[in-house]
Amino acid sequence: MFIRILTILVVLGVVGFIALVAYARMQGAPANLGVTNGKLQDCPDSPNCISTQHNTKYPLADPIPYEGSLADAKSTMLAVLDGMDRNKVLSSTADYIHAEFRSPTIGFGDDVEFYFDDEAKVIHFRSASRMGYDDLKANPRRMKTIRAAFEAAN
Repeated sequence: MFIRILTILVVLGVVGFIALVAYARMQGAPANLGVTNGKLQDCPDSPNCISTQHNTKYPLADPIPYEGSLADAKSTMLAVLDGMDRNKVLSSTADYIHAEFRSPTIGFGDDVEFYFDDEAKVIHFRSASRMGYDDLKANPRRMKTIRAAFEAAN
């Protein structure tokens, strides 16, 4: 009897995990992303988003400064993203990049946006989880890594 109950619990756990992975990987990007009047969308009121333009549960982040042309800064950022694991650029315009990052095991999706403010010579960013409430500081760590790689390449 104990073996049967244990087997059922294990099977339910495996099925639940597979369902969670499938659901996480089916989540698409929110429709409201992008730049409006020089601003990225506000973060939700949860600790799974960091931004340079909207105060969140995390402190407001500093934008990434750049010198030179917007095209060079954007090219450098695209190269930084290309050198990172589990991401793909979903859209790119003259002054904007939207990339998707996936967590290694389950495949939770995060949206990372960059707005290049050429007048101020800074890159504003927003990094937000698509699902859940807390990100265990994954978004701030990611943006710290991206900032360091961009600054090293610049």
